[in-house]
Amino acid sequence: MRFIDQDEVRERLTYELCIPLVRQAMIAFSRGETRQHLRSILPLSEGRVLGIMPGALGEHAMFGAKLISVFAGNFAKGIQSHQGVVVLFDGESGAPVCIAHAGEVTAIRTAAASAVATDALARPDAARMAILGYGEQAHTHARAISKVRKLEAITVWGRDPARAKAFAKSVEVELGLPVFVASTVRQAVTGVDIVTTVTNAREPILEGAWLAPGTHLNLVGSSGAGPTEVDHEVVVRSRFIADSREGVLAQGAEFLRAKAAGLVDDSHVVGEIGQVLAGDLEGRQSRDQITVYKSLGHIVQDLAAAKALYEAG
Repeated sequence: MRFIDQDEVRERLTYELCIPLVRQAMIAFSRGETRQHLRSILPLSEGRVLGIMPGALGEHAMFGAKLISVFAGNFAKGIQSHQGVVVLFDGESGAPVCIAHAGEVTAIRTAAASAVATDALARPDAARMAILGYGEQAHTHARAISKVRKLEAITVWGRDPARAKAFAKSVEVELGLPVFVASTVRQAVTGVDIVTTVTNAREPILEGAWLAPGTHLNLVGSSGAGPTEVDHEVVVRSRFIADSREGVLAQGAEFLRAKAAGLVDDSHVVGEIGQVLAGDLEGRQSRDQITVYKSLGHIVQDLAAAKALYEAG
């Protein structure tokens, strides 16, 4: 049994490795080559859940599951919000062969998936990004998306100005580009090409009326059917593409709220990013179109990342 700890995941699961891995995993997922169930989420208490995600990379390929807790209050304590393990089983013998640190795998592969979607859906000349939130996923998304677009500047917004400033300083040093702190969400998204939401907001903080034509959005912070980071207009105005269409129809909070309000129906989720990547679905249809990639995360992304680390020794 191989154990891959947090430090090893952080060191070896680079974006240069993870971005193409996730890209291929999402294509395979949308083609029906992988197997998985919808995530099972067990609420524990306010802001604390346990998630169980089983899946297989193919009929005789590696399979496994992610067991992960999400404790929203951990960030304030300097602890990862996502804690758990990814367990890999051999596809031929059925034996468990590897356990990997799920919090670090999740942090990196989630951002890698958003980078893949940004590369497919954002305008080719997109150069300015707003990040709503300043936690771990804000850092990983800044790193990942800078790999697929030549960013000129990043603007960050968060509820705590001191933490937003600390984030800005850290990313400026790491990526060597200017990072500005916005005092409001509206200010943050004004004049940008890419918006990435990675907050713990329970109710909408971003209004669709504030978005310029041609904006691409990665909606990441809400991973269940309750919390919502954006308002109905964001959903209605956009070409709405999921990581998993089945997942979004069941657990995508932003879409579900707009549907409950009678503003959209299931056809508004036009398809999956894997279909776009495979050339089976048109992504951005015009320069002025607003595009959304709704990220819930699915187990094949985690399994593909853990498998690559395991097989590389």
